[in-house]
Amino acid sequence: MVTLQGLTVAFLVARQGAEQRELTGPWQAVLEAGGTPRLISTGPGRIQAFRHLDKADTFAVDVTVAETTAEPYAGLVLPGGVANPDFLRLDRAAVDLVRDFFVRGKPVAAICHAPWLLVEADVVRGRTLTSWPSLRTDLINAGATWVDEEVRICADGPNTLITSRRPADLPLFEDALVTVLARERRGR
Repeated sequence: MVTLQGLTVAFLVARQGAEQRELTGPWQAVLEAGGTPRLISTGPGRIQAFRHLDKADTFAVDVTVAETTAEPYAGLVLPGGVANPDFLRLDRAAVDLVRDFFVRGKPVAAICHAPWLLVEADVVRGRTLTSWPSLRTDLINAGATWVDEEVRICADGPNTLITSRRPADLPLFEDALVTVLARERRGR
């Protein structure tokens, strides 16, 4: 049985625009494996999640990007939604936090449109990943190799990078997230 007992996992989202299923699915997977998810955003209070283009639920922010680093976390999850990564890539502290996870060699999992934030952080060069299809050209132009797969785990870099294309890929994405975090805990 895979366990994340004692591990805290960061979930970074903008104040609005995160695709709710891409936040709550991996969040629940971390909880079920015994880990502790923490919601990080660009400001305090609550974030507004979406179901595609419609408002969904709100979620309480645990800590802002200005108040934290990658140090206390075992890994980072970046939910998608079209607006979410677009807002985040305009926030220097959010971009710096993402880069910090790569510098420290900690796993990062990004789904759907979230790799836009990875492009902004300049951490995809030489990596192989997947995403929502419309990001293909952006990722290639940033030096990545893009593949059309349900989930891609890339260890060709300073950390393990897990990516998926869309909400339909969540079961494989969640399994890869928990498996990689547990493996990293054991020291690969």
